[in-house]
Amino acid sequence: MDFSKLTVKKALQEIKSGNLDPFELLNYYIKNIEADNNKPTPLNAVIKLYKQQAETAVKKRSPEAPLSGLPVLVKDNFHVKGQETGCASRILQNYISPYDGGVTEKLKQAGAVIFGRTNMDEFAMGSTTEHSLYGPTRNPFNRDYIPGGSSGGAAASISSGQSLCSLGSDTGGSIRQPAAVCGAVGLKPTYGLVSRYGLVAFGSSLDQIGPVTRTVEDSALVLQHIAGYDQRDTTSVNRPLPDFSNKLNHSLKGKKIGLPREYFTKDLNEEIKKAIDKVVAFYKQQGAVIKDISLPATKYAVGAYYIICTAEASANLARYDGVRYGRRSSKAASLQDLYFNSRNEGFGSEVKRRIILGTYVLSSGFYDAYYVKAQKVRRIIKNGFNKAFNNVDLILTPAVPELTAGIGEKTDDPVKMYLLDIYTTALNLAGLPGLTVPCGRDSRGLPLAFQMVAPYFQEDDLLHAGHIFDKENNFQDLL
Repeated sequence: MDFSKLTVKKALQEIKSGNLDPFELLNYYIKNIEADNNKPTPLNAVIKLYKQQAETAVKKRSPEAPLSGLPVLVKDNFHVKGQETGCASRILQNYISPYDGGVTEKLKQAGAVIFGRTNMDEFAMGSTTEHSLYGPTRNPFNRDYIPGGSSGGAAASISSGQSLCSLGSDTGGSIRQPAAVCGAVGLKPTYGLVSRYGLVAFGSSLDQIGPVTRTVEDSALVLQHIAGYDQRDTTSVNRPLPDFSNKLNHSLKGKKIGLPREYFTKDLNEEIKKAIDKVVAFYKQQGAVIKDISLPATKYAVGAYYIICTAEASANLARYDGVRYGRRSSKAASLQDLYFNSRNEGFGSEVKRRIILGTYVLSSGFYDAYYVKAQKVRRIIKNGFNKAFNNVDLILTPAVPELTAGIGEKTDDPVKMYLLDIYTTALNLAGLPGLTVPCGRDSRGLPLAFQMVAPYFQEDDLLHAGHIFDKENNFQDLL
């Protein structure tokens, strides 16, 4: 069997029929990871393997479980009982989780096998996966380029044949953007659809867990088993779950798709624009109605996002003080020295930068000027999307504004790095679901992608539109 062509759906079918040994599948990915990690310039997508625990899980699996024997990787900010949860940070190095998070619990109950952790920007703060204790992750299509971030390890593991499914977290595009850059499918569900219990917080009102897979069909299948209400998460929404795969092959005839003019400005790279034009032409051929729409608050999204996310980050990371949580410095003559040295030694430069920014915008005299205004802009952005969805069923946009950058190209200018998320942050501010789907390659052979947006809790419609393109255009050769 050619494992390089497997999808989640196909693997589960073959395991259930007895044609595929789940031990053989698990070992295939473990060997791929170990072989790559021994290369002179490894991808560095997977930072930890749980071989013994994974083999035990395969032995104990129920053959009747819906994801029985499926190997899954999780980002380094997910709690998995008995395993290290480090967030790619020195301050949490060697911290062992005492419990399973909501999603990891659901995966285990469904028969999936969690066999490793993927690299990430420290505490999910970054867009390039270069800000990690374990060093940068690289793009599988060309190792001189970034894989996007902060879930760059998750995305790179899919397109390099190191996993069939990886789970990431998306605070401002951290699933969708790296998936787009690495030629994989990335899904950010509606805020509240998937439990955040057991996800180490970056921006609590923005974070959401989602899958990175080879196909849109696989994303629908995995979402079915990680979504749902969790009373341990106060932001979890208690509502019936649809069958996310039910609409996948329905017709798109008459479906109204909006193109927001603010996403197609002169700042958009010409190669990306041409690729998106082909996507639009495809949907027209499928009978969809393409409509020009406006989202006028788009230009404020990045600014509002970085005020809100840094404010929440400074509050969430205040607990890592060397006393209650995290690394404790041995160089401390006083309590103040303990706080200072523990945080200084434990946090990397990007995390420190965001803590300082967040503390500043929450400080007396600046709270109203920055944080309150950013929250007002957030409401305006949300209202803009709601107004647009009165006229269209879906919104189609680019996933990123420019071609993939080289390793080290964005690290000296944080603002340039932040602008990589210009097309994705608005969805997190509004809490909307978004999906990125591969749609070609640029002149250097690196993947291109588009983003589709749906109204709240309309993931079935989102996945439907993405699947029709994914199935008919078959960009799986990218992977």
